[in-house]
Amino acid sequence: MAVVNRKRIRLINAALLAGVALQTLAMGMSAPAMAQQTSERLDSLRPNMPADAKLLLSANELVYNKDAEKVIVRGNVQIDYGGYKMVARQVEYDQKNGRIYASGDIQFIEPGGNVVYADKMDVTDDFGDGFLDQMRLETTDLTRLAATSGERRNGEEFILNEAVYTACTPCTTKPEHRSLWHIKAQRVIQNGRTRTIRLENARFELFGKPIAYIPVMELPDHTVKRKSGFLFPTFRSAQKLGVGVGVPYYWAISPYMDATATLTGLTRQGFLLEGEFRQRFHNGFHTLNFAGISQLDKEKFTPGTVDAMHTNRGMIASKGEFEINPRWTFGWNVLVQSDANFAKTYELSTFDGTTYTNQAYLTGLGKRNFFDLRAFYFDIQDADPNSISENQQPAAQVLDYSYKAPDSVFGGELSATLNFTNVKRNRLDAFTQPGVTRFRGLEGTSHRLTGELEWKRTFIAPGGLVLTPLLAARGDVLGLNMDAPVGYTGDYNTSDAATRRMLTAGLEARYPILFVGESSSHVLEPIAQLYARPNEQYAGGLPNEDAQSFVFDATNLFDRDKFSGFDRIEGGTRANVGFRYTGTFDSGYGLRGIVGQSFHLGGLNSFATDDLVKAGADSGLESRSSDYVAMFGIDAPSGLMASLSGRLDEKDLSLRRADATVGYLGTTWQAAMTYTRIEAQPLYGSLSNQDEIQTAAAYRFHDYWSVFGAITYDINKDVISRNGFGITYDDQDTLFSIVYKQERDTDANLANDWSIGARISFRTLGDVNVGDTKFEELDYY
Repeated sequence: MAVVNRKRIRLINAALLAGVALQTLAMGMSAPAMAQQTSERLDSLRPNMPADAKLLLSANELVYNKDAEKVIVRGNVQIDYGGYKMVARQVEYDQKNGRIYASGDIQFIEPGGNVVYADKMDVTDDFGDGFLDQMRLETTDLTRLAATSGERRNGEEFILNEAVYTACTPCTTKPEHRSLWHIKAQRVIQNGRTRTIRLENARFELFGKPIAYIPVMELPDHTVKRKSGFLFPTFRSAQKLGVGVGVPYYWAISPYMDATATLTGLTRQGFLLEGEFRQRFHNGFHTLNFAGISQLDKEKFTPGTVDAMHTNRGMIASKGEFEINPRWTFGWNVLVQSDANFAKTYELSTFDGTTYTNQAYLTGLGKRNFFDLRAFYFDIQDADPNSISENQQPAAQVLDYSYKAPDSVFGGELSATLNFTNVKRNRLDAFTQPGVTRFRGLEGTSHRLTGELEWKRTFIAPGGLVLTPLLAARGDVLGLNMDAPVGYTGDYNTSDAATRRMLTAGLEARYPILFVGESSSHVLEPIAQLYARPNEQYAGGLPNEDAQSFVFDATNLFDRDKFSGFDRIEGGTRANVGFRYTGTFDSGYGLRGIVGQSFHLGGLNSFATDDLVKAGADSGLESRSSDYVAMFGIDAPSGLMASLSGRLDEKDLSLRRADATVGYLGTTWQAAMTYTRIEAQPLYGSLSNQDEIQTAAAYRFHDYWSVFGAITYDINKDVISRNGFGITYDDQDTLFSIVYKQERDTDANLANDWSIGARISFRTLGDVNVGDTKFEELDYY
């Protein structure tokens, strides 16, 4: 037994080393997918054993042959040492030649969970050389590596012969599943000194058929997480750009800096160069993007558009985000391009939207207060060569601050709000239609400082009546240096400065009534509000930048001020009355609803006054009794949901506005249809009714296959304005998707009317993309 105790460490470490080497090799196979992670290094392949590790050995028979100098354990051999485990039928240590042999259903488990299987193992006790036969490795990230034999040489190389590598996530629950792809190589060589993996005579096979032959390929192993080199090609296809193939190159500059440059050849427009530089700091990051092209055939674009007028086009963008401390952050997004449509035309990632918001910001968030300071500039991407829409956009600086007192004040809650807005616009933004002109922005500069205090307290009276009195005071100081709107019918204030104030006293009463049945519960809550205020000062006579969008519906029925921003203030005395209902059933069904009406009781009705953008016109609030607003919804445990919201004329109950949605979310298929109707609002600039139907659906017709599509139909114009469809395969290891999208170009603002995108992704290897496969119409899933 003394010999066994003296030599057992060599025997076990040799077995453990074989497993560690195999683990190293398999993890190295996935190195391309981790090329941009933080660098890490392992100084040794030797198992890291605790100093106090104890050996647990179990076997049916242990033999020490002193004459032959051999230690043999046989029959159901189980070894547990330092978190490593090994099972075999027989393990033999030959002291004369310094070799260790294991045979018979060898299974090796390392502490991280990776498992190595082999039929035979033969290694030297100095770990320098060894062999394995019929080996297989399963890693914790659900990848698999198999080889007919493995050999370790000179203590630094591990060679696998006739190796096969694949990823198979579904195999954990479906052992019969076969991955769609795998890599076969005649030899795989892992070099511990150079930290590389070399594949010789390798074939990439998809659906069992070889689609790529690689004579020799060398990759960094798992100890090198970031390494410069070429990445997977990218592909794209668009109507007016042609077919494109991009070759990206990754450059690992330092542990905290890297960059990617991509050269894409487009059949119709030439070579597009893109670059991205990334730098991470201890408290944030910075990213710099650039792109440029010299167009070969600009006449492919619609004549008269900005795309057809420029040969050399480019952009540069910067983004940063930094934490000053856990509560304060600052950052910026900036895009500068040669013309108004370059990034959108060439579908540059994250820059291809219709509007790009350039901004710099400083934000602070405390337990009871919030601070946000931002500067904005809006980059409107369209095909207009004069960039009229962009020049009409303001450059703005906005400060928002809110605070809630930590202690009660007179038994209630006191809150404060502060807003400062400065706006500069270089060009008048006016929109004229027959009979109406809307001044969406005036040329010049304006600034406004707003401060507001609000106090409210809730009382519960006997019987359950909930009463909430409210007091609010607001003041505004404005500086105006803007050109007066020529042709405006309202009383516009032409002075250089103005002040205004608003005092509000309010009371809300709610009386929740609970009905409980055998299998359901229902809450019906009548709600009444009364707000007494003086008239709005300078109603419609001041610039309106942030309160232009206004829709009266059930969601803002009970708001104290229904305007969407600070530039308008709701004045006069008003009452809001309605009912709120919530029902739940033991079967899993849920019901909800709101219905109500608003009444102007006295003073000047702010929604009936003229306004530069006609905010409030045709809104349903301009008369003494408002239109009726309602919202109903139902949720079913089966995945079915439906909602209906609308506004009905207070006189004849005719439908003014409606939004109806019905959808189903199941395991095999999902679908939704939304109908939107907006009655003509001539004073608001909408001269005709707007009726639109949006539909989207997805159906899984096999375990991993699904189809999807979406259509948007304009009922009044009798045209399909947008449509698209696609098909996807996704088994968690392989993702394949192809998408076709088309949008009708009625205003000549689109560079590409249709596009086809495709993506194929192999887990642990990388992605191949052709165009854009995003399908926004299905985002609600």
